[in-house]
Amino acid sequence: MTERVAVDMWFDPLCPWAWITSRWLLEVEQVRDVDIRFHVMSLSVLNEGRDLPEQYQDLMKKGWGPVRVCIAVEQAHGGETLAKLYTAMGTRIHLGKEELGRDMLVGALTEVGLDPALADAAESTEYDEALRASHEAGMRPVGTDVGTPVIHAPGPDGRQVAFFGPVITPAPKGEAAGRLWDGVLLVAGTPGFYELKRTREQGPIFD
Repeated sequence: MTERVAVDMWFDPLCPWAWITSRWLLEVEQVRDVDIRFHVMSLSVLNEGRDLPEQYQDLMKKGWGPVRVCIAVEQAHGGETLAKLYTAMGTRIHLGKEELGRDMLVGALTEVGLDPALADAAESTEYDEALRASHEAGMRPVGTDVGTPVIHAPGPDGRQVAFFGPVITPAPKGEAAGRLWDGVLLVAGTPGFYELKRTREQGPIFD
């Protein structure tokens, strides 16, 4: 029987493409011998000091709250609870189109059985050091010219590979998810391989 391996994904709850990738990975977990672990990165951290359009700057200001709450929950309750919170947040943000405010955070926390007072972390810098450390751990192997999703996984030879992506829509299901995983891992594990890309012709599909 094949030993299961850990696969780590770094997400920011704001990103619709990371959300779709995360749902794909949960499908992969059902058809391949992998266990998915979720970690927090921050687009707000990534884009600090960059010259951004005003609308995106406003989004990055709002983006601090959700990732701070995610770190607070991870520290208090562990990775499995963080994964549940990510599902609750993502469902509200991307499917429910809820605003990135306290109501969304309280709703997500309550859904997974957590103290809604954890939403206070959104307005506190208490967790920023841990947030930046989590962000750095995810981004260091792939660089800062990419965003999220970032995945770290054992490659075909057993050595860790790290990569941005895949950017997909909608998320493949069942064995189709497994076949995509096999291909992504093969490509990412090829020494010297850096990029495979084409023009994106449609927006996120959350089916």
